[in-house]
Amino acid sequence: MSARFTLTIAAVLGAVAVALGAFAAHGLRSQLSERLLEVFQIGVQYQFYHVFALLLVGLLLQRRDSRGLRWAAALFLLGILIFSGSLYVLALSGVHWLGAITPLGGSAFIAGWLVLAFSIYQQGKNNADSGER
Repeated sequence: MSARFTLTIAAVLGAVAVALGAFAAHGLRSQLSERLLEVFQIGVQYQFYHVFALLLVGLLLQRRDSRGLRWAAALFLLGILIFSGSLYVLALSGVHWLGAITPLGGSAFIAGWLVLAFSIYQQGKNNADSGER
């Protein structure tokens, strides 16, 4: 994923998260049980967290393109789609088997953070080896 695509998708997903949060607060409160509303809000929360992760990765990609950073961005995006997406569908439809795929999205988030950490470490190491800051 390029820096431009990563930053663009982060901005769009940020707007979607705001809209979904408002929808939950104003439109779903009377439609869903307290538990399902909480499930929906957890999806929004994690989407927001990882929108900021995508923004960070996009900004880092603008400075220096790397395969690791592109992988981190893809994993964060995949995590949002699977983790948050499955929670939204579960809350709105009540289809409980979707809860079984939610951990796959969580695993993508964890992998994204670890790949990001490794990429940042490698860039720092490469900069030190070449005399850059």
